Amino acid sequence: MPTPAHKPGPGESYDPRSEPPPFGHELKAYFGLDEEYVNLNHGSYGSIPLPVLFAAGENALGIERNPDRFMRLEGAPLLNKAREAVAKIVNADVDDVVFVPNATVALNAVLRNFEWRDGDIIVGASTTYEAVSKTMQYLADRADPPRPTVAAVELIFPMAHTDIVAAFHTKIQALKAEHPNIRFTDVPPISPGHSPEPAKRQNKIVAVIDSIVSQPGVYLPWKEMAAVCREEGVWSVIDAAHSIGQELDINLSESKPDYWLSNCHKWLFAKRACAMLYVPKRNQYMMKSSLPTSHGYVSPEDPRFKEVGTNFVEQFQWTGTSDFTPYLSVHDAIAFRTWIGGETAINTYCRQLAIDGAKRLAELMGTSVMDQSGELTLSMSNVQLPLPVESEPGEIYKPEVKNKIMEFLMEKLLLEWKVYASLHFYTGGWWCRCSAQVFTEMADFEYLAKACTELCQEVKEKMLPRKVSVTRYFVV
Repeated sequence: MPTPAHKPGPGESYDPRSEPPPFGHELKAYFGLDEEYVNLNHGSYGSIPLPVLFAAGENALGIERNPDRFMRLEGAPLLNKAREAVAKIVNADVDDVVFVPNATVALNAVLRNFEWRDGDIIVGASTTYEAVSKTMQYLADRADPPRPTVAAVELIFPMAHTDIVAAFHTKIQALKAEHPNIRFTDVPPISPGHSPEPAKRQNKIVAVIDSIVSQPGVYLPWKEMAAVCREEGVWSVIDAAHSIGQELDINLSESKPDYWLSNCHKWLFAKRACAMLYVPKRNQYMMKSSLPTSHGYVSPEDPRFKEVGTNFVEQFQWTGTSDFTPYLSVHDAIAFRTWIGGETAINTYCRQLAIDGAKRLAELMGTSVMDQSGELTLSMSNVQLPLPVESEPGEIYKPEVKNKIMEFLMEKLLLEWKVYASLHFYTGGWWCRCSAQVFTEMADFEYLAKACTELCQEVKEKMLPRKVSVTRYFVV
């Protein structure tokens, strides 16, 4: 017997002609969160609106009704429309954009397609996301040469944007000065078909730049850093995992990074796992293979290579059978965001709440906000927890103590208090990274303050020696 059609419940659908609820708790009904759960950690995994989730379910059911028809005939045109929607948001040509499951996959696809030579350098930062820094280190650790060298820019927040750009520029120039006998002539092309001649390519510097650091959650001047790369002949790879949906005016056609990648399932409200990879046509000759290598791969020895090159879009369009519903959900995510107010309204609300909520949280806990100026804040803010700060590594928090505290706070917040913000240990102290979203309000920050105050007091009483029972806080 046929299964009865599901009748959407409250929040599972909406009339695009109707007036949306105001930002705040009234919008929480349109998300799948438990009613009692206070989610201040949207930044880690995203939170999909119910209308988008149910639309993805309908797409999945449609695929199952005739998998051959979808995979062989209907899928590619639908994926192309989804790519068009994402490309429009970031102001890029549609054929410069492909989908991948997440930002880590995109980053690996880029870095593993570089032809590395001994003497090449990959530059990250002290705050680079761990999966990314480990990928960079893996390339330097491979058994088979050639291998690049890994370097890092030291960033200690809070820092003004001008200081971040200066530190980055200084590091690039210092690396060149440290290697006076290396010719860094493998530089990015300025336009399609103008890549350096193979005989003139010697070594290269590749900079992996966060647009928004994960921990602590701070916004970097990535456009200015990409401009430094162009000035210095350095390849720019922008890890913008948190950007699309959280950052306005991305405009890749104007900012001109060499590579740019972002998760759509975090701040854009798409279904997990969905990310986009931008490679402008001038650099697509570098993307020799998708990850994994797909049916679309074209060997340089293939007669078709002169016509299609590396076949960039087709390679990434089909890397094997997988669930395409996350990619198709982009349309529904954008439609929902348009209904509730659009990109400017969403980001204005979230940024102001992130700033005001952080100040209130710090006030209630008696601590400090990391970003006093607001220059580093979009929709995520960082507030110190009321725990002691060590002057030297290991002075208070030996590795086993840190792990014990993290486990205690995580379990108590999630299971007993039913609230969460991302916790991290940074520059000798404990911080929480709070994500403001359209369904959060100031009351959520105040509830987190109560939970953290009580739990941190328990940590001080039960897990730390008496000699550090008096808390010393950062002054920023």
